[in-house]
This record gives sequence, structure tokens and C-alpha cells, in this order.
Amino acid sequence: MTALDQQVAPTSLTGAQARVVRRRRLSDTVIELDFELVDGVTPMWAPGAHIDLCLADGTIRQYSLCGEPDARTLRVAVLREQNGRGGSEQIHSTLHEGSEFTINGPRNHFPLAEADSYVFVAGGIGITPILAMIREATRRNRPWRLFYGGRARSSMTYLPEVEQLVADAGGSGRTDIVPEDESGLLDLAAVAEAAGGDVPVYACGPEPMLAALEARVGRDLGQGQLRLERFGAASGVKATADDGGLEEFEVVIASTNHVLPVGPDDRLIDVVRSVAPQVPFSCEEGYCGSCETGVLEGLPCHRDQVLTDDERDANDTMMICVGRARTARLILDL
Repeated sequence: MTALDQQVAPTSLTGAQARVVRRRRLSDTVIELDFELVDGVTPMWAPGAHIDLCLADGTIRQYSLCGEPDARTLRVAVLREQNGRGGSEQIHSTLHEGSEFTINGPRNHFPLAEADSYVFVAGGIGITPILAMIREATRRNRPWRLFYGGRARSSMTYLPEVEQLVADAGGSGRTDIVPEDESGLLDLAAVAEAAGGDVPVYACGPEPMLAALEARVGRDLGQGQLRLERFGAASGVKATADDGGLEEFEVVIASTNHVLPVGPDDRLIDVVRSVAPQVPFSCEEGYCGSCETGVLEGLPCHRDQVLTDDERDANDTMMICVGRARTARLILDL
């Protein structure tokens, strides 16, 4: 089965037991983990997918899958965040070869669509989902160009792999490697020029880079042409009084028929977890997708940064960490 086939019918798991089979240090701050499921079943996934690593203390963190979709093992690369919330520090300190943990997913809100050619933009550890996308573009015999920026060449992971991908593309792949300490910031005008009239741009990296892309490149592209995978909440995103979200409503847990009031100062996820503590969550800002929940009845008020416009219009799923309701009652598929 090819990666394109897997994009149609991916496998999604909840609470599956996994074991680290290989750990490799990529830089002073980044490690690569290869892991397999204890039961020997490898979930199917497609480029752009990420997976939840569920740690011993209940912490859940999301990482893009960056290996081969048809490999026996799953692969992620983890940057040690010095000023983070502690999840990456825990992974670096506690997950070694033989360590076991649980996973949720994979989930994919950053799928690689069919196109005649592609432009990819990666900032730092944002290269991870892009690697799998480039491999798939090469399999499809589609030309591609990668703009890859980082603070310094020594901190930019997977440079040898990128060089190999260029070789594998046989003239159809091109890269612009831009270490900031050598060449400054990425040339966003060159990104816009490479995208031309209708070439999709897939970008992943730190929020300042993505915000600059939206401001300086997104305005010159067609709707939906710029597609982003975020590591954090977009700057300046706030709920507005006219987005239709009600201050008070009821939420119903379909499996138990619990009917719970949600007040103006309540977060929907907190109310739901008061009776369904197994519901996963991580970022609590609407960008990771961990808390995605099906909607059986009622209209959700979407305040996330994950769903596409079409998915929002369908109103059959929502991120309950930031979402609310636009109707007096919301029935969730839990």
C-alpha cells in the first residue's frame, strides 16, 4: 500500500502501548526516537500526520511523524524546549531504548493534497513533517522546492537527509538552506515567486516565521494555497463577541446521557472532563488537535486553528479546549 492509499484510510489508535527501539541524537537539543507498538501492529499514516506521546505523569505532547509511512516503526524528532512546559524535557530524560509509553493517533490536519508541484517551507524542527511530504512528492514524480531556515547550520536537523532527497528527486527537487547566522532570514519574496499562481505552499515552524508567511506571502496567494502546521497558538487570535458563541449552554455526553451546564466562565473541556476524564487534551489553545471530538447534534462555535473552512462548515467535529456552542444544547460523541 502506498502513502497516497494510506491517506484515504489511515489508522487511528487510542492508548496503544509503544516501545522505543532506537534513540539517536541529532543535535545538542534534538533526539530522534523510533518506536513500535508492543502488539506488533503498525498504524497506517500519511505525510503531515502527527501522533500523541502520552507520558507516565499524564502529559501528552504531539510530534510529527517523519519516517517512512510503510516502515515497521514510527519515528519522531523531539526538540528539548528550554522554556517549555516540561514535556520535551521529560521525553529527553526518560525515554530510552526499551522504554514503554502509550500513543494516540495518528491524526492528520496537515495532509499533502494532489498537485502538479509543491513549495515547502521549514523553520528549525519544522522540517519533520516536511521530510515525509517531500518523499511523497518524489514518489508522485512532482517537482518541489524546499526553503529551510534555522538559527545555525549546526542546529538544523536532517540536512544529510535533505541532500539525499534532492538526489533522489533526480533534478526535480531544489533546496534553499538558510542558516540565519550565515545568510539571515528566509527570503519570503522568493517563496512567493516559487509558488507562482497556484503552487501549494506547505509550511511548518516557529510562530514568528508562520506569521511572517501569512502577512507577506499569504496575501499574494489564492485561498487555501498557504497551508500551515503550527507548534503554538497563532499570535493575535482571540474569540470575538460576534462569532456566535453562547455564554451559557448545555453539553450532553452521548454515551452516558450526562447533561451538564456550561457557564460563561467555564471551559467546555473542563466541564466534559468532569464526567469523562479519559478525554485527551494537550495544548489547550486550539492548535494541536488532541481534544477533537465528534458533534452529534447542535452547532459548535469553532475557535481553533486546526480545522479547515470546509470542516468547520460541516459542524461534525470540534476542538473542545477552545470551542463553545452556538445552540442551547450540544451533544458530543463521547
